[in-house]
Amino acid sequence: MEAGHGLAGVRQPWQSSHALLVIPIVLIVVITAVDQLVPADIHLGPLLVIAPAITASFAGPRLTGLIGFLAVAAQAYIGWHFGVLFSRNVLVQVLALTVLSAMIVFGCVVRERSRHQLAQVRSVAEAAQHVLLWPLPERIGALRIACLYLAAEDEAQIGGDLYAATRIMGGVRIMIGDVRGKGLSAIGEAALLLGAFREAAHRHTSLPDLAASLEQSVTRYLADFEPVEETGERFATTLLLELPDDDHITRVVSCGHPPPLVLSPDGGLTVPSLHPAPPLGIGEIGPEEYKIDVLSFEPGDTLLLYTDGVIEARDAGGDFYPFETRAAQWSEAGPDSLLHHIQRDLRAYTRGRLDDDAALVALRREPDIHRRRHHRHITHASGFGGSS
Repeated sequence: MEAGHGLAGVRQPWQSSHALLVIPIVLIVVITAVDQLVPADIHLGPLLVIAPAITASFAGPRLTGLIGFLAVAAQAYIGWHFGVLFSRNVLVQVLALTVLSAMIVFGCVVRERSRHQLAQVRSVAEAAQHVLLWPLPERIGALRIACLYLAAEDEAQIGGDLYAATRIMGGVRIMIGDVRGKGLSAIGEAALLLGAFREAAHRHTSLPDLAASLEQSVTRYLADFEPVEETGERFATTLLLELPDDDHITRVVSCGHPPPLVLSPDGGLTVPSLHPAPPLGIGEIGPEEYKIDVLSFEPGDTLLLYTDGVIEARDAGGDFYPFETRAAQWSEAGPDSLLHHIQRDLRAYTRGRLDDDAALVALRREPDIHRRRHHRHITHASGFGGSS
């Protein structure tokens, strides 16, 4: 199936190039014919160079070379038709057209080589992105989950915005974070934080212990790899959540990260007031410094997590995106539909240009009657994108 799609993708540009070849061929024929009809002191032959130049815009070096050869042949035919093929003027025109066509073909060769190298780089980048950017499962425990990453940088799909979810005994733990910096420069810290969360989420019984463990991991990393000129300037805001299966609450520990939004099916929206600790990497602190906030999270509610790239997005006039107001409009939508609405609305608000990467995770607690009873296997997933 995939091979068939691949062949179709190759065949389509090839067929398109052949169809467009009609344009330069017709152009050569028209110029050659008209040149024989106009007065003798008017020479249209030099216009033949337009044909290979046009061909280079949609075809490779071989087809461009073929059109160039036809253009040179047409120029020679015009000279032969008027009996001046071996005159100095016609020979110079033929030579000039040959040189120009060769230069155009050379440009095609350079372009195709650059395209091939770019394709190789993109394939390597995509492989890395698939390894690092693990999609969250659609369902985990009693939750339906959807995630979204919007890149500020062209071609970037990973960076310092991150999210992760893992099944633990009796519940689910989720992390969303934002490493200072954006794009590829923040990948190292994001990868470290994700790896630390995957390992520590199962070893620590409380969220404060988990937060302290992540702080230690980030501090060790920065001690080894933080540039001297950026000492104290690299950190990560993080939100840690624990959603038990047997209680309709959410335990939250904030490390300098924006609070989540709680959307009710009736259109209500709640922005909880949290007690944030400093971001990870600012200064190592113990578990006792992390405050647990408990939020109500009833069946049917949606918990919306996000990074500051969403709330700091601006329109052409410099006004911030009204995230809370817009999100409340789609409180009845499921996680996937909710993020789809936000993505479309945010792109329209910013005219398709974000100043910072943005990540969102939507969680909906299913009604008790729909809960899945079979949790024999522990599921685990995580991913990250770009950051501030």
